[in-house]
Amino acid sequence: MPSFDISSEVDHQEVTNAMDQAAREVSTRFDFRDTNSAAELGDGTITIRSMSEDRLRAVRQVVEEKLVRRKVSLKALDWGNIEPASGGTVRQVATLVAGISSDKARDVNKFVKGLGLKGVQTQTQGEQVRVMAKKRDQLQTVIAELKGHDFGIPIDTGNFRD
Repeated sequence: MPSFDISSEVDHQEVTNAMDQAAREVSTRFDFRDTNSAAELGDGTITIRSMSEDRLRAVRQVVEEKLVRRKVSLKALDWGNIEPASGGTVRQVATLVAGISSDKARDVNKFVKGLGLKGVQTQTQGEQVRVMAKKRDQLQTVIAELKGHDFGIPIDTGNFRD
């Protein structure tokens, strides 16, 4: 029975490269001079900080531009609130979302079932969803419909088996 997997993954090497480029740009740009602005990559988090909220938004824009240029979906970032930090600065933390949560998996299952394709089955397996069908054409239809729908997370289809 043909099948494929739906997953949500982030290429950590691309995120590292994008954050290195963003940190380099923030440290050299004239408008960030003397604002104590920085962009740092932690373990599954991105932390940005600056002296004021408008400079913080500018740093966030630089980070997002670099991520998009490296083909990392911005849907993989969950930005937190802007919070005051020590020394009169502000900071914002974004967590990298990897894997499909059980709520999102339920939404994906419901969406695939709602397509009304006969013989198409879905199964949640950990942080991914497996879609099975009797015919390959039905799976290709499901893939096309998934790409056109927004679930709020980056969707990758892979492991297509005949």
